Amino acid sequence: MTLLYPLDAELDPDVRLRLLGTKASGLHEMTALGIPVPPGFTITTEVGESFRETGEWPEGLETAVQGAIRNLERQLGRGYGDPNDPLLVSVRSGAPISMPGMMDTILNVGVNEATIPGLVAKHGNEWFALDAYRRLLQMYGTVVRGIGSDRFQFRLAELKTQRGQPRMADSELPVSAMRELVSDFSSLIEEASGSPFPQDVEVQLWDAVRAVFASWDNQRAIRYRRIQGIAEGIATACTVQAMVFGNTGAESGSGVAFTRNPSSGDKQLYGEYLPTAQGEDVVAGSRTPWPLTSTGAAPGKETMTLEGASPEAFALVSSYCETLERHFGDMQDIEFTVENGKPYVLQTRAAKRTARAAVRVAVHMVHEGVLSKEQALLRVDARSLEQLLQARLPSDADLAARGIEAAATGLPASPGAATGRIVFHADDAVRWAAEGQDVILVRPETSADDIHGMKVAKGVVTAAGGMTSHAAVVARGLGKCCVVGCSSLQVDFRDKTLTLREPSTETRLLREGDLLSLDGSTGKIYAGALDLMASATVEELAELMIWADEARRMRVYAEADTPQAARAALSYGAEGVGLCRTERMFFAPKRLFAMQCALIAMEDRQRRHWLAELERAQREDFIEIFEAMKGRPVTIRLLDRALEELLPEDEPSVRAVAEALDLELPEVAKASDRYRETNPAFGHRGVRAGLTVPGLYDMQLRAMLSAARECTERGVTVELEVLIPMVAFTSEVVALREVLDRVHAEVFTSKPKGFVCRVGTMIELPRSCLIADELARHADFFSFGGNDLTQTVLGVSREDANRFLPLYRNELGLLVGDPFTILDPRVVEMMRIALERGHAARPGLVAGLCGDQGGSPASIEACERLGLDFVSAPLAQLPGARLAAAQARIR
Repeated sequence: MTLLYPLDAELDPDVRLRLLGTKASGLHEMTALGIPVPPGFTITTEVGESFRETGEWPEGLETAVQGAIRNLERQLGRGYGDPNDPLLVSVRSGAPISMPGMMDTILNVGVNEATIPGLVAKHGNEWFALDAYRRLLQMYGTVVRGIGSDRFQFRLAELKTQRGQPRMADSELPVSAMRELVSDFSSLIEEASGSPFPQDVEVQLWDAVRAVFASWDNQRAIRYRRIQGIAEGIATACTVQAMVFGNTGAESGSGVAFTRNPSSGDKQLYGEYLPTAQGEDVVAGSRTPWPLTSTGAAPGKETMTLEGASPEAFALVSSYCETLERHFGDMQDIEFTVENGKPYVLQTRAAKRTARAAVRVAVHMVHEGVLSKEQALLRVDARSLEQLLQARLPSDADLAARGIEAAATGLPASPGAATGRIVFHADDAVRWAAEGQDVILVRPETSADDIHGMKVAKGVVTAAGGMTSHAAVVARGLGKCCVVGCSSLQVDFRDKTLTLREPSTETRLLREGDLLSLDGSTGKIYAGALDLMASATVEELAELMIWADEARRMRVYAEADTPQAARAALSYGAEGVGLCRTERMFFAPKRLFAMQCALIAMEDRQRRHWLAELERAQREDFIEIFEAMKGRPVTIRLLDRALEELLPEDEPSVRAVAEALDLELPEVAKASDRYRETNPAFGHRGVRAGLTVPGLYDMQLRAMLSAARECTERGVTVELEVLIPMVAFTSEVVALREVLDRVHAEVFTSKPKGFVCRVGTMIELPRSCLIADELARHADFFSFGGNDLTQTVLGVSREDANRFLPLYRNELGLLVGDPFTILDPRVVEMMRIALERGHAARPGLVAGLCGDQGGSPASIEACERLGLDFVSAPLAQLPGARLAAAQARIR
């Protein structure tokens, strides 16, 4: 086991990332580039894994850490715990996969009563020394002893109120108040935890290291990994670094810089800076910071920026940003501290960005010669492209014309628009969302503990914080609309109220449950619900999609059940319709009534009448879909619904069917009972119903073929693919083909021009996988039904899975992902068996995947490995599916 490495050690990049995590890996690369980085060392992920398993330190670690500390002392000429010239350190987490803000950090380790005089003498600033001490006390109390951070914040707020200035900044507290605060925090730790804050700096260090490693398993980190699909079987590393101080005076501060705008992707330095502050003040959002650049400041406030206040430091930060983006070939998110005018870089990582920014940055970097097209395609998260279909609010002019004004304005931290009901706590957001409510999470500021609430909320609002605060960064990563730093907003948790005090408008009082609308692109907040509009286009997306289409092998089809959906599919780049679910065409009231009458009818004459009504309706839909697709493949699945779900249930519906068929109510009830089942998901549905309910599939096939005939007579090419659902026996396919041949002969008296018709079978049962060789002799193509194949292989009803699968994933840790979203490995194995047997019987057999997994990048990658020919994705996931297919091929 490797125990630790100094930050200037030379390591292979892959080994470095695995052993040291993203944060320390970045520190190593910056050190090699000559960028000022405080020296330090990293305890490896292997130690973290061992600690997770045993709860003990591996042999030799304590000696190795002592040696690394002595090395730091020699480099800097200071002593850890030395009362005359003390060395302070930070202890930070850092996993191989970036998890911003989810694990713990402790700063200023090494401060105690004995080292305070040395800090004062070294820096000539007692306020700074006391500020470092109170920060350590608060972080130690919160992270190590588990004391709620709100208890420390309450003491701080109480102290300001006692001095008659409840809204004063921390940096404005006098030295006497800082002494009082240190004493209060020390007492709080002893009162709340039962033991005093340790004055032994060695105990401080090891408590901090232990807490950082343990933070891998804190609740917010676990939630974040589940949301992002990050595996549990790894651990964090722990980096110990010499402190640099942004709180020593006016020439010091801390900031965050993005090498490009993370919301828009514009090539401009973007970030924020807080004078007289340490790094956590910026990212925590507890204070609203200055902009980094003068161009980002409000008119007349250009001096309240790093560029205006300290141009030399700004120039150095800018040059470091350019160097790092060029070195990594990607947009970077950089944390830095300025100590007495000199900037140090504490972290660099690939920046979290909106989907809009990701697309624009990738395309621009190709044009700049930084990336190849293939590299650019791999830089964009395929899942995020769904965000580009985000809604937006009407324009300011449209709203003004309707007399609608913003109730408050904050900083536009993450674009998009949202409307929902106000909630003030993350747990309430989860509960309300589970009940089907759209919610807006409103907080004074967010912390990593709010991640589960942010995940389910439609939007997030905070009173404090800036564009690089925790709320902003996480919201952009989740694709959530977010407004931060809304200073006119006041939250009262006790009364669960929100007060909006904007100078130009009247004060508004809103309560939990009231409706609120956000515009994350302008930062404007509106009381009440506003209509949402379709999203604006991203010009660069078209170019990226051209590259993706050139790179991918698999065809990408759409799931479309209506003519409107078919037309939308083409605009999203679909190459055809891979799944048209005909059962959804029957849910309009008149069509559902006709279906109910056809199922209940006692006489063939009545049944034929109502099936003819359905045939006319379906034919009209099919004509529009064929015309919309203009000769592209259209795969239409025959009815696949448990018939009992189509029956009349309430008394008015039953009475209407009885009157239409001239039956008594008991007769309708008795006829309905023929279709009632104990387990309808595996009962009389799909091809079983189509072959046993007289005329049902005949009607659908006649509608398809007559629609095709009408289109071809008008010069429209039609490529029809008929899909047979729930096939378990080869004889079912043979029987269905006979029905199709008969109906085809009835509809077409001669061979039609411009018409192709193929017959395919759904492969969605284990038995159909095992008889794929037999099926291939009678089917022109296979379409794997991911949803049903998953539930039949796993023995899990999709409709009932949510009763326990979330518990499996979130509480028991038995599953990493949702098998109904990402193909399970054993489902993939069944698909492989079917493909091997199908291809053996019919070389060149075309096969693809449809269902909910068809738009999942992980499932698409599995399909590429299997060699499938196409995937069929839901409309909103089409751009992402095209990109994912390209990425899978490249990889």
